[in-house]
Amino acid sequence: MAHVKDHDYHILSPSTWPLLGALAGFTMLFGGVVWMSGGVTIMFKSIELTGPWMFLMGFVGVLYVMFGWWSDVVAESKVGDHTPVVSIGLRYGFILFITSEVMFFAAWFWAFFKDGIYPMSEYFGTTYERPEIYHVDAFHLPLINTLILLLSGCAVTWAHHALVHGGQRKDVINGLTISVVLGLLFTFFQAYEYSHLLHQGWEFGGDTFYSAFFMATGFHGVHVIIGTIFLFVCLIRTIKGDFTAERHIGFEAAAWYWHFVDVVWLFLFFAVYIWGVAQMPGTH
Repeated sequence: MAHVKDHDYHILSPSTWPLLGALAGFTMLFGGVVWMSGGVTIMFKSIELTGPWMFLMGFVGVLYVMFGWWSDVVAESKVGDHTPVVSIGLRYGFILFITSEVMFFAAWFWAFFKDGIYPMSEYFGTTYERPEIYHVDAFHLPLINTLILLLSGCAVTWAHHALVHGGQRKDVINGLTISVVLGLLFTFFQAYEYSHLLHQGWEFGGDTFYSAFFMATGFHGVHVIIGTIFLFVCLIRTIKGDFTAERHIGFEAAAWYWHFVDVVWLFLFFAVYIWGVAQMPGTH
């Protein structure tokens, strides 16, 4: 009886995932820096490892760790390790993660507004002439993408409501399917918009405005892809019958993340597409 569990906490078994995740993350970061700087080439047993290859190796490693680690978390939920106390910790942890994401995007908004209102060149007494910027109609493709994300958020809320209130599992599956399809549609339209802007002369790094635009909207696009994968995994788990009205932390986390993506896009739509592009000198 000495090993009988008499508490609500989950004592984790020794795991290699943190170490593997750190190594993979460092490899991806180092490879990305080398790739962008065009600097170092490492020779390993007659194999030349340049920046892109190191970045790709680290990226694959990060994906492997994410899959393995989260698979363990799902398995723990099925055997009853996610007690009420553990569930609260998981929710708090994900809230803190979203808070860090908010600060991440706040940095890009800060850079965008700083460049738009107070160009850095004024501090150095240099003459700065903005290039002519091809005007983006905010009420065309960006507005369509806004409606797509809002509708996908409604679909996620419908699925969540159906799950929590004991509705038919078919409603949960339909809601998640719609949200995943709309997420893919958003990504397709954003890729089309990027190709159109690049054809019109927009160039990443060619001007501070271009860089801020592509970094802010591009990172949001990456988050949409991640969120779509998140929802797709929830869809597969729902089909398998994993979630119940009482136990569905993974579903809650996906819904919170998707709503965060929605809100960030609304800020991007009003700040970047409406205010940003319209107030820039040289737009036509």
